[in-house]
Amino acid sequence: MSERVQNRSAGQGPGTKAERRLAAQLAAKKAAEAKRRRQSLLGALAGVAVVAVLIGVFVVVNNGDDDKQDAAGTPSASATAPATDAAAPAAPQQQLPAGADPALASKPQVGPGKGELTKLTVTPLIKGKGPAVKAGQTITTNYVGVFYKDGKEFDASWNNGQPASFPIGVGQVIKGWDQGLVGVTVGSRVQLDIPAELAYGNDASGGRPAGPLRFVVDVLAAQ
Repeated sequence: MSERVQNRSAGQGPGTKAERRLAAQLAAKKAAEAKRRRQSLLGALAGVAVVAVLIGVFVVVNNGDDDKQDAAGTPSASATAPATDAAAPAAPQQQLPAGADPALASKPQVGPGKGELTKLTVTPLIKGKGPAVKAGQTITTNYVGVFYKDGKEFDASWNNGQPASFPIGVGQVIKGWDQGLVGVTVGSRVQLDIPAELAYGNDASGGRPAGPLRFVVDVLAAQ
């Protein structure tokens, strides 16, 4: 065995150049790995810090919104739902004449008459601004019909959801209508108190209303 080999084995010499280079490379590799571990640890810590900040901001904002909602109060069903009137009838599907009284959009309340009815009586309730109805024209109306004596309703266009149209002044309707509606201006609401002889008579056979009648008629159009 040579002296050089003996000296290296005993730890007395620095070794060969190749061994020194290998040792330096190993040391550099270890240092690089340590640096990467430190950087990875720092990155993880930074990520945790960011998450913690975001959670804190979310909690603060959410608490603020809850406080605002508590201060404003919870809206009740009456505040969010549209108000409805269960007693009000649905208006028939029609357009009112230009400039007509908005009351024509609602079904009128019609009561009984008083005393003995002996002649046709036309009572204006709303004065329309349109042209006067002429005999031979076709008029469009909404109406309510009741018995004159007790006010009990027997017919109404409102219940059908649409107005009624018919020729006027030519014998196509009862005489009380032919005589009472000619001359009424479009856009008017009139009350017709009609004695039996100008209505359907006093005979209740055939399902027709007998005796004196009261109608409230809205004149919507005339052509």
